[in-house]
Amino acid sequence: MPTDSEPADTRMMGIVHDALRRDLERTHTVVTAQPYPRGRQREALGQHVVWLMDFLHAHHTGEDEGLWPLVRERDPQAGPLLDSLDAEHRRIAPAAEALAAAGRRYAATAGDDARADLVVALDSLMPVLVPHLRREVDEAMPVVVASISRADWHAWDQKYNVKSKSLLQLGLEGHWLLDGIDPEGYKVVVHVVPAIPRFILVHGFARAYRRRAAARWHPEPPPAVAAARV
Repeated sequence: MPTDSEPADTRMMGIVHDALRRDLERTHTVVTAQPYPRGRQREALGQHVVWLMDFLHAHHTGEDEGLWPLVRERDPQAGPLLDSLDAEHRRIAPAAEALAAAGRRYAATAGDDARADLVVALDSLMPVLVPHLRREVDEAMPVVVASISRADWHAWDQKYNVKSKSLLQLGLEGHWLLDGIDPEGYKVVVHVVPAIPRFILVHGFARAYRRRAAARWHPEPPPAVAAARV
């Protein structure tokens, strides 16, 4: 169990951000390359975009409601930085909502207008989202490490990112984080949970994740983007 004597291990934040950027970039590559996705692949891609935006909303909510207030309490001088991150969340939200709406339309229709709208929504979100994700890792996480303990981080993570989710949700989310990850990142992700549930998450949901990933990337993600770690 993490203790109050150890500083927070924030490496998971970068892993989560990498996974978000990776799949948004994969989606952009797939929907702008001919032949354009059709049928089941198109539906799977649109549904995945909606899932990504739901995940992003929950991710930002966990920061706004749990992590930033805790850091602000421990280090009042961090207030201006946290205020600016809150403001960025508010600027990102409309673009994320627009992308989710575009993803739903894309999944439900066959016309090219919906595909074009999805590309526009992706192009609108990335310029506001990517710099923010980078700032959180480069500027906010060092403050978090200096302000809260590993036990604090664990308690926050459990409350906002783990306990509200089913085993299926956690299993698929875990494999999404592990998709294309480096060995160090792999160790970080799999050791978030104890040994027995870890075995279930790693081995019990691999096939389900591969099946869903193949449906949207048909059957493999774009090679150049899949290898990128922005």
